[in-house]
Amino acid sequence: MTVKSYESLVQDKSLRRSEIDMSMVRYSRKELNEKFSDKQDAEIQRLLAKGTVADDQLDLSDIPEITDWSNAVRHNQFYRPVKQQTSIRLDADVLAWFKSQGKGYQTRMNEILRDAMLKELKNHQ
Repeated sequence: MTVKSYESLVQDKSLRRSEIDMSMVRYSRKELNEKFSDKQDAEIQRLLAKGTVADDQLDLSDIPEITDWSNAVRHNQFYRPVKQQTSIRLDADVLAWFKSQGKGYQTRMNEILRDAMLKELKNHQ
């Protein structure tokens, strides 16, 4: 096993980063707008024109009104529960199994525990 110096690791990392930057394709907004065909431009203009209707003038007759929100699920992509560091004792084989699944095993353990908690809370309501 070859041991690399800190400087060589930094250089290797910067090389990889520059290789990634060189392979990345970037477009300006103007370039992206030029890539639309005439048909696509017409469709965009049609949709934009539709979007100018006032909310109270929208035809909502084909959409049923929802009054029962008891089964609604809120998926807030910005919600992040507060984590608390803890120490627990687990059977060695259980921990080994989680670790064998690779990186993120603690997150998977948390997801399993959260699912069990939510199921239990739902059963007791």
